[in-house]
Amino acid sequence: MSSTASAAAAASPPQGHPRGLKPLFFTEMWERLGFYLMLGILFLYVTDTERGGLGFTNAIAGEIYGTYMAFVYFTPFIGGMIADRILGYRRSVLIGGLLLAAGYFSLGIRSMPTFYTGLALLCLGNGLFKPNISAMVGNLYAPGDSRRDAGFNIFYMGINIGASVSALLAAPLRNLWSFNTAFAAAGVGMLVGVGILLLNWKRLEGADRRPANKAGDFGLKQMFLTILAPAVGFGVLGYFVGQKLPFVMDSIGPITFGFLVGMLPVAGYFASLVRRANADEKPGLAALIPVYVAGGTFFMILHLSGGLMTVFAERSTDRRAEWIPSVTEFYAQKAMPSYFANAGTTVPRPDERTLVVMPEETEAMFGARILSQGAVATLKSDAVLDVTVNDWPGTPGIDGALACRVFPDGNVALSQSQDAHGVAVTSVKIEPEKTAPLGEVVLTRNVQGSPAPVIVVSQGTYDAVYANAGAETPRVAPGRYVRLLNAEILTGFLNPFFVVVLTPVVVWFFAGRVKAGKPVSTARKIFYGMLITAVSLLVMALGSRMGHDGAAKTSMMWLVAYYMIITVGELCLSPMGLSLVTKLAPARLVGLMMGGWFLSTAVGNKMSGFISGLEPGTVMFVVLALAILLVAGFIFVMLPRLDAAIRKYGAH
Repeated sequence: MSSTASAAAAASPPQGHPRGLKPLFFTEMWERLGFYLMLGILFLYVTDTERGGLGFTNAIAGEIYGTYMAFVYFTPFIGGMIADRILGYRRSVLIGGLLLAAGYFSLGIRSMPTFYTGLALLCLGNGLFKPNISAMVGNLYAPGDSRRDAGFNIFYMGINIGASVSALLAAPLRNLWSFNTAFAAAGVGMLVGVGILLLNWKRLEGADRRPANKAGDFGLKQMFLTILAPAVGFGVLGYFVGQKLPFVMDSIGPITFGFLVGMLPVAGYFASLVRRANADEKPGLAALIPVYVAGGTFFMILHLSGGLMTVFAERSTDRRAEWIPSVTEFYAQKAMPSYFANAGTTVPRPDERTLVVMPEETEAMFGARILSQGAVATLKSDAVLDVTVNDWPGTPGIDGALACRVFPDGNVALSQSQDAHGVAVTSVKIEPEKTAPLGEVVLTRNVQGSPAPVIVVSQGTYDAVYANAGAETPRVAPGRYVRLLNAEILTGFLNPFFVVVLTPVVVWFFAGRVKAGKPVSTARKIFYGMLITAVSLLVMALGSRMGHDGAAKTSMMWLVAYYMIITVGELCLSPMGLSLVTKLAPARLVGLMMGGWFLSTAVGNKMSGFISGLEPGTVMFVVLALAILLVAGFIFVMLPRLDAAIRKYGAH
């Protein structure tokens, strides 16, 4: 190459980085935006009974959330190998992106078949997309290129930008329209990412690799026979056995039990790798086992954000947001009746005339934004209820935020289940799902000469709204609402925000220890990360205690403190774990052992779902803190062995 060509290559944009980094950055940013937008509201959608959600119990939502999160981290293990052996990286990322978009659009339709289909498509799409776009970034740089680490830092900034913006988009989308609109918007964002990839298809050719198989490679057939088939077999067996075991049915349930049993042959396979390794490779492989344990346990806690922490934010946190400027009204969620059950006496209550008391079944239908013909007929004919049924759209001057679709009586199906406290929860669906609505209506009452939208509640809900209200408790004017900050802004925005803010602080601290001649080893950083995570849980335990375990609402500052602390723990632990996998594993097993990291995360995520199905409270947070401290103790005992392996392989 001539000196002129060399100079041109060295000056490749942006900022001296390969030209392919920019499109990969934006493709990843849009994908992460959709992923975290959907994840931030998934649990809320499944459990919601007032804003058009599915109305399931926390336990069922926990099963769904945990299973989805487990498989969304399990499939990259397979997707990376498919790219290596069959598709190549670009085609894998393209197909993965299209599957992700299809999954989000499927969730955009309110029906159970499209809901479960959407989740399955997201798991498959993430498996092809996630590992391979990262591999493309690595392929932009030649071995030993000093720009590689900075390139990955830029790339991962796209993840945090996408995650931060996701919560800021999810809130107005579901406040102004619905959960399903927000899911569909995630699909549009993913198509933007796919479009960026296609527009730069030729430019990214150098980041691709031709599918290839080398002698001795761990291939798809070997993966199926030694990992996937045993895992599926054990998992199915565990599920059916779990249904026969009372202690399983009374605790984690057969689905979680089956998943954990299915992971046993996988764990056994990785343990056999350590046993069969030669003397030079064994210390590094053995040292990865406690790293996997730490990583899986940590992500079990971190990924409570979309489950248990979202429940805490939604039900136990004072989210009043009258401070939000009126010009950004779409960021202020309208408080529904359930918010007031544990609200203080100073929190204004809805005007009694804006609540219509009807049977629990009608309340459930209204909460799902569905009404049967029979319910509409009752509302029209019952003079005591004094409700006007307005066609929507078509009635001027009426707010359509509470509009309900109307279906024939025979097509509206109600089913009941019990939550953790034995309280019946009613979910509503349309059978068959393709039934077309007969129309759409908005319910109003004439209050002081003006039509005011009304909300249908049961007698129990009505009583709970005013149970804690005193004589001095004010009422909200008809047609107006107490304004709330969306729960997903607290649980979805704070962590990526603190990652961006605190990363320079953490880097500065550890660099200072190096300059002082007292460097902190990688293994000890993982240990410190576990301790800091335990502290964050104890903070939440204290916050929950201050709120009498949900009997009263607590300040949003408890969640702010929790996310600030746990983010420091994440910055100590997560990057170190990924780094150690690449440095301690033999070159021929790096991909496989990175798969082990994802599999340990999948197990942690499944347990996160189980925990999210329980009620957040002081005891729960203390137990989780003790579990983290137990793992931290294990890491502490293993520090000498970990440090020795790190020194042996030069993984500082």
